[in-house]
Amino acid sequence: MSAASTRSRTPDRLCAEAVDLARAAAEEAAAPGVVGEHAGLVSEGDRVVTHFFECKELGYRGWRWAATVTRASRAKVVTLDEVVLLPGPDALLAPEWVPWSERLRPGDMGPGDLLPTDAEDLRLEPGYSGEDQPLPSSPVSHEMAELAEAEDAEVTPGAPATLPTVPSRGSIASVAEELGMRRARVLSRYGLHVAADRWDEAFGAKTPMAQAAPASCLTCGFLVPLGGSLGQAFGLCANEFSPADGRVVSLTYGCGGHSEAAVMPKPPQPAAPVIDETKVDPFPLRPAPDSGSVPALGDEETAELGHS
Repeated sequence: MSAASTRSRTPDRLCAEAVDLARAAAEEAAAPGVVGEHAGLVSEGDRVVTHFFECKELGYRGWRWAATVTRASRAKVVTLDEVVLLPGPDALLAPEWVPWSERLRPGDMGPGDLLPTDAEDLRLEPGYSGEDQPLPSSPVSHEMAELAEAEDAEVTPGAPATLPTVPSRGSIASVAEELGMRRARVLSRYGLHVAADRWDEAFGAKTPMAQAAPASCLTCGFLVPLGGSLGQAFGLCANEFSPADGRVVSLTYGCGGHSEAAVMPKPPQPAAPVIDETKVDPFPLRPAPDSGSVPALGDEETAELGHS
């Protein structure tokens, strides 16, 4: 059993009574008027007691001034050990510090920001460089790694002006670059699966938008196919009115902007007016005899009435 575990937790009487000594030490260390009432004490060990005083400093709500006093064995004089400002049970504390690599979220990167990747990043794997060993000036070469370790620096590709020049035409490196295989590292199978899971979670079949969609993206005319293995499950949305415009979407995703969900009929067009310019329509200057409400009578019929 250690000596620390055998110490008595009963406060020493003389140390416990040294409240004035602890207060004077706290007031000397703090600004004037910020040391409040005595808030209790705790035994730190044999003849070691810490007195707590309320802190009235603005911005330190719930904090306490802690003055630790002690005395030697068989001594009657209590002396000061240390004075510190400690948070209490209800103290206002800053959130726990999180490394930037765990704190970074998608969308946090802005113009000019650099996001370094770990040398052992599981999302990446070595690519094809065109040679059995990387070039001495390559960021992944052993010579550059030893130089960086000696200089206590980090290996970065540098500015575009310092990157290796384009390989000569007809070489293996030029063919590899044309095929897109000359990168130092490429996406690994794990990185591909992680990206696929992330895209499916954002724009997949389980999203509320897809659950209410009339049809899936597989039959949508706005879907742009992807090449490679990703094309078997994902595509690119090209509908400007869709919430996934310009995003990689799962073929099982869908929205109300599906091209075949509701086709608007063409609006009816009125018939064009017909004008026959080859025929002349006569318009009489006087009304016709039979156009009135009283029928017109001839001379024979009016003769009997004595009209001349």
